[in-house]
Amino acid sequence: MNLRDKLRGLLVRLYARRVEGHLDHAQVPKHIGVIMDGNRRWAKAAGSTTAQGHRAGADKIEEFLGWCTETDVEVVTLWLLSTDNLDRPQEELVPLLGIIEDVVRSLAADGRWRVHHVGTRDLLPSRMQTTLKEAEQATADVDGILVNVAIGYGGRQEIADAVRSMLHEAQDRGTSMEELAEAVDVDMIGRHLYTGDQPDPDLVIRTSGEQRLSGFMLWQTAHSEYYFCEVFWPAFRKVDFLRALRDYAARHRRYGG
Repeated sequence: MNLRDKLRGLLVRLYARRVEGHLDHAQVPKHIGVIMDGNRRWAKAAGSTTAQGHRAGADKIEEFLGWCTETDVEVVTLWLLSTDNLDRPQEELVPLLGIIEDVVRSLAADGRWRVHHVGTRDLLPSRMQTTLKEAEQATADVDGILVNVAIGYGGRQEIADAVRSMLHEAQDRGTSMEELAEAVDVDMIGRHLYTGDQPDPDLVIRTSGEQRLSGFMLWQTAHSEYYFCEVFWPAFRKVDFLRALRDYAARHRRYGG
């Protein structure tokens, strides 16, 4: 690292401390959703392979969760694999699934996070299903940030699964379709989502410069604030995170009003 890079790094750290010093923890979002985008483009720019890009993105996750712990965030939802990603070529998908399994095991072994899977588990390979089940069981009693790992996740699929779950429950209880039609409301559907009784995301961060949700938590983000960051996920820094929190705190949340 040359002198210019060292100086730039020092200035960034000093700026981050300044932003953090002015951060009001009372206005920190309690639930943050993250669309971790840009691994492949980061790899291409760095002259690395796609797998190396995904690995670099995976390595960023625990660092990010550490920042969340420092700022009193309570729930984090990480979009690791969409249902569309399952259609990627096998030469890319297989290594990616291995990297994601390593992430889940690492989060469970860390001891600071409570891991919860959101997504359609039946779409995933059996080994991934086992890894997720073991991680949830191992961390069930952890008193730390609840980390939702969105794997095999799609927003439309989640709503379809919620309706299906609601219908099955009605059938098990002997509720008629007429009775269900009269009883169904927003809260009932919400209880059957993957996130169940969790609070909706206050803030959604998407990296890489893309300004769309791509189906991420379609139901839960109805009143969320969005923060779009130009930086690719593997290069996401604490100062970028703090800027997102500062931007969130400066907004007046009107909840659709």
